[in-house]
Amino acid sequence: MGRCIAPDLIGMGKSDKPDIKYGFQDTYDYLEAFIDSLGLKNITLVIHDWGSGLGFHYANTHRDNIKGIAFMEAMVKPLTWKGMPSASLRMAFRMMRTPGIGWLMISVANMFVKKLIPDMIVRKLSKEEIDYYEMPFPTIASRKSVRVWPIEVPLDGNPKHTYEIIKAYGEWLKESSIPKLFFYAHPGAIILKDTVEYIKSNFSNMKTVDIGKGLHFIQEDNPHQIGEEIAKWYNEI
Repeated sequence: MGRCIAPDLIGMGKSDKPDIKYGFQDTYDYLEAFIDSLGLKNITLVIHDWGSGLGFHYANTHRDNIKGIAFMEAMVKPLTWKGMPSASLRMAFRMMRTPGIGWLMISVANMFVKKLIPDMIVRKLSKEEIDYYEMPFPTIASRKSVRVWPIEVPLDGNPKHTYEIIKAYGEWLKESSIPKLFFYAHPGAIILKDTVEYIKSNFSNMKTVDIGKGLHFIQEDNPHQIGEEIAKWYNEI
């Protein structure tokens, strides 16, 4: 038996949205303080996207407090522009990272939530589901965290601070014997075929699950298999 905690990161979901910087370190400091304030021990992480960056970094710097790590569409090593699966996604990220244009796209038009999320899911979301994703971000001010995160993704080493963090925990992941559960999909978005093979070849003590078709938000395409596999794996470690 375990205790399941699903925190909304600061500036996301139902969490408060104060006027702060929302960089990686700002968000990480809140997450670390959250874990400390609840006194969480022997933690099993279930992580995805920027949650993987934060979670892997926490695990790397608190190795004795980690029981296991389940991950999907995660940043397991520094990313590159060339490694993006499509020209359209590269263009979207370049625009989102451009001053002025990125603010208009994300803060004003809310395109990350309205466009990028649906486009990175194989199945078609219902209007009710899209409305639920949009609900936490009704105003320009409320979208500040969403605006910052694409800028913080290190591509070809920039920005350097997040690149160094991902590089450090990426090396540790290759050495660590902590139990791991790896989900991947076809074709994926940030974990493509070559990265799947890299993970399988370099990570030890790992169970691998192919969930079938999926892009980036694979929990929306195969939630039941993911949940069942996590529960089964957790009882084995």
